Amino acid sequence: MFGRAPKRSNNTKYYDTLGVSKNASQDDLKKAYRKAAIKNHPDKGGDPEKFKELAQAYEVLSDPEKREIYDQYGEDALKEGMGGGGGAGHDPFDIFQTFFGGGPFGGGGGSSRSRRQRRGEDVIHPLKVSLEDIYNGTSKKLALSRNILCSKCKGKGSKSGASIKCAGCQGSGMKVSIRQLGPSMIQQMQHPCNDCKGTGEIISARDRCPQCKGEKVVQEKKVLEVVVEKGMQNGQKIKFPGEADEAPDTITGDIVFIVQQKEHPKFKRKGDDLYLEHTLSLTESLCGFQFVLTHLDGRQLLMKSQPGEVIKPDQFKGINDEGMPIYQRSFMKGKLYLHFAVVFPDSISPDQCKALKGILPFRQSMQLTDVELDECEETTLHDVNMEEEMRRKKHARAQEAYDEDEDDDMHGGAQRVQCAQQ
Repeated sequence: MFGRAPKRSNNTKYYDTLGVSKNASQDDLKKAYRKAAIKNHPDKGGDPEKFKELAQAYEVLSDPEKREIYDQYGEDALKEGMGGGGGAGHDPFDIFQTFFGGGPFGGGGGSSRSRRQRRGEDVIHPLKVSLEDIYNGTSKKLALSRNILCSKCKGKGSKSGASIKCAGCQGSGMKVSIRQLGPSMIQQMQHPCNDCKGTGEIISARDRCPQCKGEKVVQEKKVLEVVVEKGMQNGQKIKFPGEADEAPDTITGDIVFIVQQKEHPKFKRKGDDLYLEHTLSLTESLCGFQFVLTHLDGRQLLMKSQPGEVIKPDQFKGINDEGMPIYQRSFMKGKLYLHFAVVFPDSISPDQCKALKGILPFRQSMQLTDVELDECEETTLHDVNMEEEMRRKKHARAQEAYDEDEDDDMHGGAQRVQCAQQ
């Protein structure tokens, strides 16, 4: 993050809020905050706004890096992001709870507000399934590894259950470093604290839990049975709530499987409908066809045309209730569409042509006299690749437009020169 360095400031607002001088030590800050926070706590009838101001002032001044930024540049620099927000986004009750631990008001609960836990990240896994699996429904057993809280130390990481707040990051788990790039440019970088590896706590080597080695979590292998229901859509999610990695003071996230439908060699799926491409010979399209289709559930379906029916190229036929099962209403199904292509012979012999003329419906053709034929110009038909033709014409039009622009520039230049000479 880059920005202009703010002007130097003599702001003493946070010091005045806590009632300490600018050269107050960390112990002085703690004592001042402790006294003022207990006095102004809303649960004891204190002023909520004053309580919030105290928490913000202590959160900034107790962090050496933020305090240095505040002393040099003032509150505005923290709001602009130089110090991670200056505590403006922190819940004052969280800061109070962190500071006092079990709470100064007895009952072991401290504030009437419980400390909010962050939610762990979800673990996402793709689940590739065939169209047959989605049509019929299936279940798959998958072995996964995840972190769980250590049972021996109950996620504390230490034998005694105690830990020390990291002095390097003041328990936040993150450190902010600022580098001067030039006379008016600074760079701010936020990174996990190296001393505590981003946990905000340090456990002594002698007190570390022998089972998790102070990591607070151990690895567990687990087998999950993932049920793919009939008619599920591509991209649909299957969730296992609370089965992701566990961590102390964290709400465990979910394991999420995302259905990825594999391409089928024969059927194409669009929503709840199925599409099938089928090629007929010219004889089949004119005289009728019959074939057996093996469906996704193994059933044999007889496909045939009606007597005397002609199937045209690019024609569609539909069959009700032979498409995909509808999700969570599997007794209902979409449609199955047949898309027909017709293959014509490359050529036919004169005898075949004569035979076809006698069979096929009579064709009204233009009869011309020899005189009329002599007046006509004979042409030659050739095969054309229309895609190639369109690309060639598009290129020619673009070239023509480019040439016209060049001609306009040349003529316009000549006119300007002529005007200048006049």
